[in-house]
Amino acid sequence: MGRGRRPGGNALTWPAVLAVIAATVQEAGAALATSLFAPLGVAGTVCSRFVVAAVVLGLVARPRLRQVPRPALMSIVALGSSLAIMNFCFYESISRIPLGIAVTIEICGPLVLSVVLSSSASGWWWAVMAFCGVALIGFGRGPFETSDVVGLMFAAAAAVSWAAYILSAATAGTRLASRDALFLASCLGALLIGPAAMVTIDRDAAMQPNVIGLIVVVGLMCSVIPYSLELIALRTLPASTFAILASLSPAIAVVAGWFILGQRLGTVDIVAVLCVIVASVGAVRSASAT
Repeated sequence: MGRGRRPGGNALTWPAVLAVIAATVQEAGAALATSLFAPLGVAGTVCSRFVVAAVVLGLVARPRLRQVPRPALMSIVALGSSLAIMNFCFYESISRIPLGIAVTIEICGPLVLSVVLSSSASGWWWAVMAFCGVALIGFGRGPFETSDVVGLMFAAAAAVSWAAYILSAATAGTRLASRDALFLASCLGALLIGPAAMVTIDRDAAMQPNVIGLIVVVGLMCSVIPYSLELIALRTLPASTFAILASLSPAIAVVAGWFILGQRLGTVDIVAVLCVIVASVGAVRSASAT
């Protein structure tokens, strides 16, 4: 696709569908991943995801590492680093606060990114609405405990990292085959998180068959499947459009947290989630109008 040209609506349909499927699989996988915190710890859970992704992609995709262009190396470093930080911060947050709340805060990263990339001044009003929705979380949950505050801070850090991931993935997807980029990023992510994982993993518990099976399932649902779909989608979708499609994530996360984890949010928290989703939809409409 040449610079300055935008693909038509039909050309964007399937990449958009892929992005939504990726979000659905990932949020369900995140809910399942909380069961790994006890035997692996947060760092061990994140590292195991990257290891599963690297092994599966190495066997299936057979990356052509000898053909990696030099300009793509910096993109891989940015992609792997943003993935590692994003996932570590996100998992630290959901170990302390409900999944739906964590994703609602995290989604503000892509939302603000879409507003910044758009030339529409009205987009900033939608960003303000999103932050108002996040502020409602505080009123809905009452006095915060220390763990809640730490969880919210990790979710905010994940939001910034998610925006960085979108930008780095868009660049990596144009310089390297999608699966090759994900393989290299997964290897780098495992190396970055590995030292911390060695401290948190309970080796005896981690070797149980049910834990090993769950590690594989979570690795596929949270890394291989969604990131492969996202990298493919980002080769066609503008970064700002992809960022707004992620607006469905809070709703998906609320449902996943409810059915899989039994996390029921209060009325004010539901209103907060809806505010962020509406703000995301409004922002994408503003961006599309420019």
